[in-house]
Amino acid sequence: MVELMGMLFGIYIIVFGMLILKSYLDFNNSDYQLASNHTFWQTFFNKGNMGEYNIYRTLEKIKGTKLILTNLYIPKEDGSTTEIDLVMITKFGFFVVESKNYSGWIFGDEKYRNWTQTFPNKKKFKFFNPIWQNKGHVKALKEVLNITDETLMQSYIVFSNNCELKKITVTSPNVSVIKRNQMRNRVKRDLRNLAPKITSEDIKFYFQILKPFMHVDDKIKQLHIESIQEKLGQFKN
Repeated sequence: MVELMGMLFGIYIIVFGMLILKSYLDFNNSDYQLASNHTFWQTFFNKGNMGEYNIYRTLEKIKGTKLILTNLYIPKEDGSTTEIDLVMITKFGFFVVESKNYSGWIFGDEKYRNWTQTFPNKKKFKFFNPIWQNKGHVKALKEVLNITDETLMQSYIVFSNNCELKKITVTSPNVSVIKRNQMRNRVKRDLRNLAPKITSEDIKFYFQILKPFMHVDDKIKQLHIESIQEKLGQFKN
């Protein structure tokens, strides 16, 4: 029995090592580290970073002229910041992504402030409508880029593959609420249905405007966290 357990443990170590190696090689073939400043280990062992990386990698593999940014801290009119997980700039406009690494069953309606996360043990948790959340991101993005054309913005709420979107109601034509494994096909579909609106030079121009908002210092990040915690406190009350 001891020998069998030892053999099984050895097989597990080998398989795990192969998975790590495969992930490491794929990571090195991506520009994610350059865009995010997250190393492989900071990404692989952090659920939030890993979810973001998987989305980035999906977008990265889609053909066509594009530039992708991550973790943008965009200033708002009230002096605070809003954090955008990912933005892909294409000739067809901006794909603004809010990543949600949630499990369980997800229920939500675009017109309601609160959505619900439910687990098999019947525990339920409320969370702020991510469509509204990303709408705020889009608003801040439009302001900093001086863009007024709403049709240039596509809002993507991307949930983890570990959840089940049970009942989601979306009414806006430029909003998608999907799981990560649905993203590639949804983006490709939208790219086929949209008409080109900006040039390759425009893409570079907008990228250069947004680039300074990526690798912000710890002070800005801390102020952003404190602002979120304050809003969560108001939300719970």
